[in-house]
This record gives sequence, structure tokens and C-alpha cells, in this order.
Amino acid sequence: MSASGGKIYLVTGGCGFLGKHLVQMLLEKEPDLAEVRVFDLNLDESIQQLDKDKVTLIKGNIGNLPEVEAAVKGAHVVIHAASLVDVWGRFPPSKIVEVNTHGTQNVIEACVTQGTQYLVYTSTMEVVGPNAKGDPFYRKDEDAEYEVINKEPYPASKAKAEKLVIEANGRPIQGGKKLVTCALRPTGIYGEGHPLMKEFYEKGLAMRRCVIRTIPASTEHGRVYVGNVAWMHVLAAQKMQEIPLAIGGQVYFCYDHSPYKSYEEFNMEFLGPCSFRLLGSRPLLPFWLLFCMAWFNALLQWVLKPFFAYAPILNPYTLRVVSTTFTVKTDKAQRQFGYQPLYTWEESRDRTVNWLKEMDTQRHAGK
Repeated sequence: MSASGGKIYLVTGGCGFLGKHLVQMLLEKEPDLAEVRVFDLNLDESIQQLDKDKVTLIKGNIGNLPEVEAAVKGAHVVIHAASLVDVWGRFPPSKIVEVNTHGTQNVIEACVTQGTQYLVYTSTMEVVGPNAKGDPFYRKDEDAEYEVINKEPYPASKAKAEKLVIEANGRPIQGGKKLVTCALRPTGIYGEGHPLMKEFYEKGLAMRRCVIRTIPASTEHGRVYVGNVAWMHVLAAQKMQEIPLAIGGQVYFCYDHSPYKSYEEFNMEFLGPCSFRLLGSRPLLPFWLLFCMAWFNALLQWVLKPFFAYAPILNPYTLRVVSTTFTVKTDKAQRQFGYQPLYTWEESRDRTVNWLKEMDTQRHAGK
């Protein structure tokens, strides 16, 4: 608690895509908020403009325990969203492990030594799959049987981090209380400010606003709007303080009412209103060719590794993800702490489309 009696939240990775939405959501939906600390290696000064009286920027490295402890000191709740999301090979595996796994261990230890009782962790659906075999995951919940095989650095590091967080639930902390933890697993996040969506937009421009269909429309994926992801985090943080025994040690898929579609079909929900076209009613390239291209990229990446980081979007892992049905059907968060999406699908789509149209307008104005 702060001197004024309000709660202090710490958001790690608070300057990232999701982090910014988390800070905004706390300012809007946490009535007892005294301060939200934004901990990030690369600070965005504009975030402080959201509320100069309540937002505190803290520059720090999640891999440095003393820096994490200093940021956690006095905080009531930590939302740990800091993560190195890399499925393309832009960073060495050791860096991914340092940030995602060791960084999470640092957050846990800081909560223990500083007496911060509540920890919400941003995990990912990729800790489950698609697995290395490409087995489909169709309309399943958190308890569904599925052979989890994590070989790539990103999902493997996130799976270890999630395990650390859940196992830390109930650990004694400074002051005599016990740590309460939970983990949220978003499906593919989208929304305004999404860097990957911006990359798809720019690649489409290079193709004269055309997108080539490469995956059958029957391949479905779960997607979730960033505003609803932020809302589920804030709600979980609030409710775990009220009913810690119910939420502590739990994992939840993070979902909303966004439609199940292939990645290309779903992205066209936003690119279409910007005059983009999806070419082909069926994939224009045979899967065996995509498979060969993905492995050629992997080979080229290995060959060029001593010289520079060649990191194309298409590789064997990303091909498996987009070509494997992976959808969730669950109401666990609704049952256990009353979660309902804050934004409808229509609102989520419109917000994302308006952001892309604004980029379109700025692009034309810059010519």
C-alpha cells in the first residue's frame, strides 16, 4: 500500500505492445490505484502522459535481480508481462532464456524478498502448442489431454517460466504471508499497435495490397483482442486479492469472442477495409513447396548465423503454427473470477481497422 492507502501495481514490460494496454487498463479499471510502475529496458516516455500523477517509469533489465527487486519494493501486485517474443531467430536462444525464464525467476524472487503477495504472469498458448508433431487442438480447454512438445527456444522458455510461476504459488514471502500466483495464456493477440500486424500491412503494400493465400481456410486459430487480454489480467489481479485460494496456482486460456479463422482470413478482417485483397479461394502454393521454403530458410539462417541474423517470417516452426488448427473452448476464467470480454468482436475489429487506416492516411500524407 502507498502512504495514501491506494495500491501500487508494477507492470514489467510495460512499454511493449501488451504492456501499454495493461497500464491504460489499470488507470481505467483499478479504482484503488495509487501508482502504476512501468518497468522496461526501453522506456517510452509517452506512457507517462497517460497520468503523470500515477505512472512511474523505471528503466531496468529483467535479467538483473537487484534492479527487479528495487522496482518491486513496496508494490502490492506485479503483472509480469516482460517477454522476448521471438519465433524467427532474431535473438540467440541464450538471450530468450535469459529474459523469459531467468527474468521470471528474478520476478518471483523479488516478490518473495520484498513481500509482494500477488503475481499475475503473461504466458502464451504456445506453451501448449501446436506441438512438434503438428497435432490439432480443436475447441479444447485448460484440462484437455494434449502431448506438449516444446523444442523451440521461445515456447520452451515460456513453458519453464510458467511452471516456475505456478510452483511458486504458496511460497512464504517477507512479512509472513504467502505468494499468490496465476498465469494467463493468450491465444494470438491482435489490436492497434501490434508490430506483426504492421509488418503484414507493409508486406502487403509491397505486393500492391495483395495477400497470397497459402493456408486452407479450414485451418482455424484462436485470436484475442489486446484490450480483452489487458482486462483479463487486471480482473485476475483484482479477484486474486479477494479469493486467493480459488485463483492461486491456476492457469487460464485468455480468450474473447473473436471468430475462429485461419491467420490469413482473420488478418483480412482488418486489411480488407484498407483495400487489400486475398488472392485465391484455395492455397496458391502447394504445402510441400512451403515446407521446402521453410526448411531452406532454416538452412540459410544457419549458414548466415556467423555474419548476421537472417530471420524470415517463414520457418519450420511458424509454418507448423499457421498450418495447424489451434482453438480453445473454455469458460474457466468466467467461472472462477467472473471474466467477460470488455470489448465485443465488432469493437475490437473496428479499433484495429481504424489504427491501420490511420497508418494508411499518414503514409499517403508523407508522399
